[in-house]
Order: sequence, then C-alpha cells, then structure tokens
Amino acid sequence: MTAIRRLRHLQRYREIALAFARNGFGYFVRELGLTRLIPHWRSVESQHHQPTRTTGERLRSFLQELGPTFVKMGQIASTRHDMFPPDIIEELQRLQDKVPPFPFEEVRRVVEEELGSPLESVYRSFEPEPVAAASIGQVHRARLRSGEEVAVKVQRPGILKTVETDLDILRHLARMAEHRLQWARQYGASELVEELAASLGAELDYTHEGRSSERIAAHFEGRKDIRIPRIWWDLSSRRVLTMEFIPGIQLHDAAALEQAGFDRTEIAEAVCRVILEQVFLSGHFHADPHPGNVLILPAAEGKRTGPRSASAAEGGADDSDPRPRPVIGLLDFGMTGRLTPGMKEHFASLIIALRRQSTDGVIQAIEAMGLIPESADWQELRRDVDRLREKYYLISFADISLGEAVTDLFQVSYRHRIRMPADFMLLGKTLLTLEGVISSLDPDFSVVTVAEPFGKKLLLDRLKPARLAEAAAGYAAEYVDLLGELPSRLRSLGRFVARGKLPLELSVKDVDRMMKKLDRISGRLSFSIVLLSFSIIMAGLVVGSSIGRQPGLLSRFPVLEIGFTIAAVMFLYMLVSIFRSGRK
Repeated sequence: MTAIRRLRHLQRYREIALAFARNGFGYFVRELGLTRLIPHWRSVESQHHQPTRTTGERLRSFLQELGPTFVKMGQIASTRHDMFPPDIIEELQRLQDKVPPFPFEEVRRVVEEELGSPLESVYRSFEPEPVAAASIGQVHRARLRSGEEVAVKVQRPGILKTVETDLDILRHLARMAEHRLQWARQYGASELVEELAASLGAELDYTHEGRSSERIAAHFEGRKDIRIPRIWWDLSSRRVLTMEFIPGIQLHDAAALEQAGFDRTEIAEAVCRVILEQVFLSGHFHADPHPGNVLILPAAEGKRTGPRSASAAEGGADDSDPRPRPVIGLLDFGMTGRLTPGMKEHFASLIIALRRQSTDGVIQAIEAMGLIPESADWQELRRDVDRLREKYYLISFADISLGEAVTDLFQVSYRHRIRMPADFMLLGKTLLTLEGVISSLDPDFSVVTVAEPFGKKLLLDRLKPARLAEAAAGYAAEYVDLLGELPSRLRSLGRFVARGKLPLELSVKDVDRMMKKLDRISGRLSFSIVLLSFSIIMAGLVVGSSIGRQPGLLSRFPVLEIGFTIAAVMFLYMLVSIFRSGRK
C-alpha cells in the first residue's frame, strides 16, 4: 500500500470513527480499538451522547453522513429482513440517494475518456442539465448523429476509488469485529460485507445493467404491452450507458394519468402481471419497481383490440372503450434478481404449504430455501410457523396481503437466524414494493389473485413427464457418483474403526430419537438371527430327509411345508418393517 493510499485510509478511518461517535455508537469504536485515531476521545464521545433517537434513526444518520458507499450499502442491507430487525429495516428503507449533480465539464470528460471521441462527434446534441442525479451517477438526454433520442447515464467521477477505499476499510472492520465481538461472528459480518460489496460492484458496472436489461427484454420480445430501453453498446462502457429515451408518465403522477384518460385499475393489473411474469416464468426480474422506475405509455395502435382488463372481460366489456390501453415502460435495471428453477419451485411449495395449512410443509420449504443453523430451536420454530399458519387460516386467498405475508415470513427467519439466499430476499423486497405501488393505484386490487395462476402453472410444470425424467436422471447421476465413492469411504471408515477413533457426535435433543433407532435396529438384527437359525434348521431337515433311509417321527407331519410357510411369513414381516422404518 502506497504512502498516499495509507494516508487516505487513515483519514477515512478517522471520519468513520467520528461518525460512529456523533451518532451514539461510541461503544463500537471502543470495542474495535479505534479510539487512538481520535484525539480527546472522551470529550468527543460525551458531546454526542444521544439517548433520545432510536437505534435505527442513528444508524440511518450514520450512513448518510458517510456518503455514497454507505448509503448504497444501507439500501442493499434494507432487503435483508432475515438479518436485521423490522425497526432497523424500516429506517434503512428511508435512506435517500439524492445528491447535487456534478458539473457538465466532468460529464464531458468521463464520456470522452470512455468512448474515445469528442462529445460532439458522438451526439448531435447533449443537454447539460441532468434529468436525474444520484450518488453513483446521473442521466442526461441527448440525440445521436443518426437522430434517435437517447438517455445517457454517466458515472460520478472518482466514485470507484471512493467505494474501493470504503470497502477495504469495511472488510477490515468486519474482521476485527468478528475477532472481538460474539454477535459479529454470529451474524457473519465479513460474509455480509462481501455480499453487499458484490451487489454494489454490479451497480458500478453499467455493462452489467445493460445486460440485465437485455435479458429481461428478451423474455418480452414481440410484446406490445411493455417497453424496455434499447442499449447502444458501441456508445456504452463500464462508466457510460447509452440507451433509448422512453417518454411516458411516471407511475406516481396520478394527475397526469387521469388527464391522459388511463384506467388506474387496468394499470395496476398490467404492472402486476409484468413483474410477476418475470418472477415466476423467466426467473430474472426487475428488483426495484418503485414508481420512478415505471412509466405508462399509450398503446402505439391508439385503439383497443380487446377488453380493458381481466375484470372488464368478465363483465363483458367490448372493444369500444375510448380509454387508451396502457403500455408499461421499465427503467433502471441496476438492481435485478435471479431465481433458479429450484428456488422458484421452493417458493411455489411455500405458497402451497401456507394454503394447505401445513406446518411441516412450510418448514421443509424454508429449510430448502435457507440455511437453518444447528443451534435453531426446532420446537420454537414449529410454534412460530403454527402461529403464522393460524393467522391466515380461513382467510380468503384474495384478501391476503402479499407484503404482510412476506414480512411475517421474514420475521420468522430473523428470529431463528435462518439465512436466506440474497436473490430470495430481493424477491421479497420486490413483492413488497409492488404491493405498495399497486395499492396506491387501486387499494382494492389483490396482487395474490394475479399471482395464483402463475404459481399453479409453475407447480403443473413440475409434473410434466419431461421435467420428471430430467429430475430422475439427475438423481440417478448423483446415486451413481455416490456408489462410486462408497468403497473408498468404507475403507476410510474401516481404518478409523481399526484405530479405535470412530468420531461420534450426538446432541441432547437427538438422544431419544437415536435410542429408538438403535432399539429398532437391534430388534431387527435379533429377528434376522432367529430367521437365519430357523432357516439353517429347515435346511438340515431337508438334507436329512433326502439322505435318510428310514422314515422318522417327523415324516408323519408336513414339517417342511409348515417350516417354509413360517420362514416366508417371517421374511415378509421383516421386509414390511424395513419399508416402514424408511418412511419415518
């Protein structure tokens, strides 16, 4: 590390320590041994003792004070309901990513450095005033030499170095915290920082945003009810993104929507379907559908070709409705999520288990999606899931609040330290945001009613012969690999046994279950020995009768027939007991 970089790091450490102190987290500075960085530490700490503000409020103030990296990481952390309590999440969601725009001279310099040409040779016109500005970058309207109107996203100068410095410091602080603080080890502070750093790194690379945009657009190819900006890759890089400019009405502009004649219920249904189709069908979804990222445009054809909505179709609406059909425009793909086929199936299983009021089904789905720690109290977990199940008992499916159900599930996962995949937590955030947007358009609209057909389709797809055959082939391959490894594993086990070093670890809660298993195994072993002895005796009788010359007393009775019958019954009983134990 160069002297200049060490000095920059030292100065930033001091800023972070002071921000901790100013927001009532002085104890954290003491625990990490950072007090030496601040002269007259005791007086600084006493000046900023603030017992009146909540922990969440102080944390939000701390992050905002330290700038773009910490604000962005706080916004990303606001999706981790499985790791932070609800009051902290609520404050993190209030973090504002609005900063003053940087000068047009800096915009010009970044664009010309990235594209390797003067600004005027690339764009016919380029508006100096940005249409939007944030901590990572800002957006300008421009027109290409060929005439197309575009939006140009330009990254803030120096932001990459700032973020890299902050991430280096955060990694170091996380390691120190894990070494000194038990709660930091429990939460996996270093792992959390790396997860947040990966998300932030993706936002700093505009090519990642462009690829995500095209991936989602490919799913809607040929559709006229959705618009996603086209990307000009020859005019884009990691720090500059040139994309189609889409004019439209922002979703939160209720007055403009009404003036344009749009049906708010129809818009609610259209937005809901677009997002849920991404989640359930393509698996790659826009994870930040807040009103500023959703535009409403009139259909290009200007007249209807069908009923205005599903509800209108049921009511027999005709094609003469004069109101414009809405087209949904999606912007800003800096935050997207991806669900693997397995995660989609687990999510569908969770929904079905909740509908069937199955506690075991809910726990199995949670266990399949997340990582339940060894220290989890399974009895308490079952009680919490039972309470969750009873809360939605006898409630009409259309009356369930999807956002509230997801929040309840996240609270259970937080209470039991169940770590969920980051993309699943993004899905939760997306559904919460979606329900908030929909309720602002039409408070009586049910997101769950629109989601149900997608979930049913997903479950039906699991039962298709091709999917079943594919799953069976996968299991078969796993079993073949397992059988191939079996001899070497048995040899290793034999060496441990021969040395008297067979490791055995039992927890107290497993003892009763293990003893019952051992009882069944010993009983079955004894039964097998009796069956073997009986079989040997019968074999002796068969041999004796075949070589004996004089009839004996036993020859007067059907001993062989009776013996074989008894042996067959014993054998069948043993098979049935084995199959039954396999299901327990």
